Amino acid sequence: MGKMGVDSSSQSSMDSPSERGWRFWLIFISIASSLFLAALELSSVATALPRIIDDLHGSQFVWVGSAYALAATAFVPLSGALAQAFGRRSVMLLALFLFAAGSAVCGAATSLNMLIAGRVIQGVGGGSIASATQIILSDLVPLHERGTYSGLIGISWGIASGIGPVVGGAFAESGNWRWLFYMNIPICIIVGAFVLVFLRLRTPDLTWREKFDRLDWVGNLLVVASTTSVVIALTWGGIQYPWSSPKVLVPLVLGIVGLFGFLVYESKYPKYPIVPFSLMSTATGWSGFLQTFIMPIGVLAGVYYLPVYFQACMSASPIASGVDTFGAAFTLPLAGIVAGVSVARSGGYRLQLWIAWSLVVIGTAMLSTLNADSSRAYAIALQIIGGCGAGAISTITYFPALAPLDVSQNAQALAFFTFLRNFAQVWGVTIGGTILQNQLHTRLPPTFTSQFPGGTAIAYSIIPIIYTLEEPLKTQVRIAFAESVRVIWRVFIGIGGMGLLASLPMKALPLHTAVDKNWGFEHKETDELSRAEANQIEKSDSEECRDEVKPVADGNSDK
Repeated sequence: MGKMGVDSSSQSSMDSPSERGWRFWLIFISIASSLFLAALELSSVATALPRIIDDLHGSQFVWVGSAYALAATAFVPLSGALAQAFGRRSVMLLALFLFAAGSAVCGAATSLNMLIAGRVIQGVGGGSIASATQIILSDLVPLHERGTYSGLIGISWGIASGIGPVVGGAFAESGNWRWLFYMNIPICIIVGAFVLVFLRLRTPDLTWREKFDRLDWVGNLLVVASTTSVVIALTWGGIQYPWSSPKVLVPLVLGIVGLFGFLVYESKYPKYPIVPFSLMSTATGWSGFLQTFIMPIGVLAGVYYLPVYFQACMSASPIASGVDTFGAAFTLPLAGIVAGVSVARSGGYRLQLWIAWSLVVIGTAMLSTLNADSSRAYAIALQIIGGCGAGAISTITYFPALAPLDVSQNAQALAFFTFLRNFAQVWGVTIGGTILQNQLHTRLPPTFTSQFPGGTAIAYSIIPIIYTLEEPLKTQVRIAFAESVRVIWRVFIGIGGMGLLASLPMKALPLHTAVDKNWGFEHKETDELSRAEANQIEKSDSEECRDEVKPVADGNSDK
């Protein structure tokens, strides 16, 4: 079960706060660079998506985002288990390799199906990068200091999120969107070399058999299958098939039941569960994990559907629509830094989260006032309000999730934390996509949709040429897109309100001041000495056991 705060019984598993020398900062730069790569991919593809769909003559645009989010979600628990068994550096290098391989497939895509396959491979790598980054940071920095460092990592994420839409728009506008994926390959190689040289952390002293025995194969199979089933249902629902169709309801029900069965299985059967029941044994922990799930739903809606608004309603080019999202893109990391430093200095997290959720609700409500004729300056300014709230939430939701737990559970808790974040991204993309498609179906002029046998899914790919339409059709289409996107924001007002309600049960728990000594910097001499001491203790214990057992045996023989 989870422990409230840090008590003396857990001191044997902890070490003093790690040093802040050159090795620490090189490792920190390594993980920040890895996260930069994943964030750049996430933000740049969304802006270029209409042009990519048009070039590949596809219709299932939602799958380009959902496939990435699905893979990034389903395999995160496995990446956390691999990090525990094989070490952090091995997982990070594998993640970078998969990300590069997926990027190569996407860049060479000749069809939408091939692009989606590449996005799946990318997603496995990207999700593992995010998980490993959080785990490594927790190995090096105690919880009470982590707000500051999470804010610094937020700078990396923020820069990538800020320039990503412009980079994606530039490649799309020039017709070279494939290089949006190809450029990831040399970046992965450079970051991989950095990780290989500097990311030298302790690894478990286990045999290969012991490492594989620590992997919860049944649990991983359950979570991958169940997550896939839910995402298929969310992606098909209301677009490819009606929500009442068995092709939607069956995988949705099976997936939800499977996820529930996964949690039940994890609480009872595996010796090394990937999601121990103790992670969710307190109201504060539940609150933290639930907020973690709700926050990315709205953020991903903004990432994917703000560019849609600017391109479809304001005739913005892909590059211009990327610039138009700067209001949110640069506000998020700045707010995250401020919130992280505030937690580090005050030791509290509740007030910051309550204020942040309130800003998200207000900001989303303001976005819902946008129409087809709103000024660009007004649309950019409105992003700042919600961006401040979302940035703070994204930086500090793991404080209530981790505060009730012992530091030895950091890796499992952060893998589950990343799983929830990525799973929420799937919901954000698919909920927004479903609303958009359903609204376009009823709002677009019949004279426009009749040109596309595939319906509104095809109409999405026509965004880049809306500005070429003749009046009054052009205005009618612009208004239809603006009203459809407005419904997305109205739905997400309620989702933000759910996040605020989820934050209310949190308790003000103390933050850990130490880290787990079993991980962290690799010191050859001290590690060898520790192993020698452990062997000596084990040998002494065995001798004491034999001494204690012998009189009992003699006594029994006398009887």
